[in-house]
Amino acid sequence: MKTTDNKPPHERPPATSHLESSFFEGGGLDGLLRRVGLSGDAPGRVRRRVAVFVLVAWLPLLVLSAVGGQLIGGGLAVPFLLDVGAQVRFLVALPLLIIAEVEAHRRLPPLMSQFAERRLLPEHALPRFEAALASAARLRKSSIADILVVALVYGFGILVVWRQYWTLDAATWYATSSSEGLTLTPAGIWYALVSVPIIQFLLLRWYYRLFVWARFLWQVSRIELNLVPAHPDHAGGLGFLTIVAHAFAMLALAHGAIACGHVASRIFFADARLPQFADALVLVVVFVLCIILGPLLFFARQLLEAKIAGLIEYGKLAERYVRGFDRKWLASAAPTDEPLLGTADIQSLADLANSHEVVQRMRMSPVSLQAVLQLVLATLLPVAPLLLTVFPLNELLKMLFGVAH
Repeated sequence: MKTTDNKPPHERPPATSHLESSFFEGGGLDGLLRRVGLSGDAPGRVRRRVAVFVLVAWLPLLVLSAVGGQLIGGGLAVPFLLDVGAQVRFLVALPLLIIAEVEAHRRLPPLMSQFAERRLLPEHALPRFEAALASAARLRKSSIADILVVALVYGFGILVVWRQYWTLDAATWYATSSSEGLTLTPAGIWYALVSVPIIQFLLLRWYYRLFVWARFLWQVSRIELNLVPAHPDHAGGLGFLTIVAHAFAMLALAHGAIACGHVASRIFFADARLPQFADALVLVVVFVLCIILGPLLFFARQLLEAKIAGLIEYGKLAERYVRGFDRKWLASAAPTDEPLLGTADIQSLADLANSHEVVQRMRMSPVSLQAVLQLVLATLLPVAPLLLTVFPLNELLKMLFGVAH
């Protein structure tokens, strides 16, 4: 944050001591990565971190499938290299989940500093803001949270989610079906005990960090902020919070990739059709919007109160100005020593009308339509290749661009 010591006291933004905090650093996994030299935001370290996770989660599956004859063919309905869901899950979604943490860590601390730099925080409320940041820092550094996530992955994620929703009812590279249930192959054992838990752990870790972020926003929303009804962002000065759509776009893309990998497996190996999954894809989009943009709705009460107060105050100001304008220029003879053409009174009247219109258009949340569309597009982007299962390429190009090939 830039220093403002040379400014008058009433113009200085409050200073805080925790603005460099991140909601996406800390915990047992980060401590382990730091010890092995894989933590940090430097591009080289991020690439190595992605490579290590992919190698641990995916490479053994490739090797064990090749050794067991399940790599491609082998009389299986779903050999390893043709399992689109698995390839997308570990070669696309897994790297995206890791890169998304880096992106969020880079964007969120400057975002939090805006509460102070824009003087939205009253001086007397600064300790509460500091306390909210400190509380978030304690939660994100908790190793117990990572332990509970691991327990949840192996106690629920594998036994329930994976077995009931991620597996196919066919002879696959990871398991064969029988009257007694699934019989895991060697590749399937690694898949169930290592690979799937890794991606489920990263997802649940994300949800925990998003909970910490949402809790912080809720605590800040309990502070009576210095909102400006006529602010041009139409959110009382909180419009900067829509940057979360940029910060979490990679997370939305990862969710879309996981969902579409699952759908692709059903289309290619279970005779399903893409339209059958329309409701499920809509639910994924709604879920992403809720976990990313939902916490911004905590500020709705204050924004509504600020809008009502702004309409009243600007209405009073407009009424006084318009009556004065009428008295000066309409109710009596216009001043002979001041020409009407070019008078600043008319421009001031227009400026006042514009300010009143800004207050009228003030939103009830910092969420903008652009932010919603950005996250929707990021989530649904992985669906694009699946459209080829419904429409031939030339028909799809014709619909999108009006060009026949």
